[in-house]
Amino acid sequence: QVQLVESGGGLVQAGDSLRLSCVTSGFTFSNYVMGWFRQAPGKEREFVAAALGSVSSTYYEDFAKGRFTVSRDNAKNTVYLQMNNLKPEDTAVYYCAAGKGSWLLRPSQYDYWGQGTQVTVSS
Repeated sequence: QVQLVESGGGLVQAGDSLRLSCVTSGFTFSNYVMGWFRQAPGKEREFVAAALGSVSSTYYEDFAKGRFTVSRDNAKNTVYLQMNNLKPEDTAVYYCAAGKGSWLLRPSQYDYWGQGTQVTVSS
């Protein structure tokens, strides 16, 4: 069955870095766009970044540009999110997701989801 398992979250201070990982199985990883979303308490789930399947192409939400980097290793069926210079407003549960198409910016466009990993940034 399809599985997406995130890890790497935690409690950090403002300015610190974290690297999230999402290990997947049960589908042809290279055929899917891999996205990262986040959801803070009381807010809607929002797009963070995505990496296309078989080409080296990525795109980011504005708040992530310059601080976050999404990458993928198709040999390991894993997608990563490197987050630098973290801010308290980055506090959220971070989810990875898999979908097909292009410019997948909405949660409804993704087919598979992980369970999420908590990121908490203290000031």
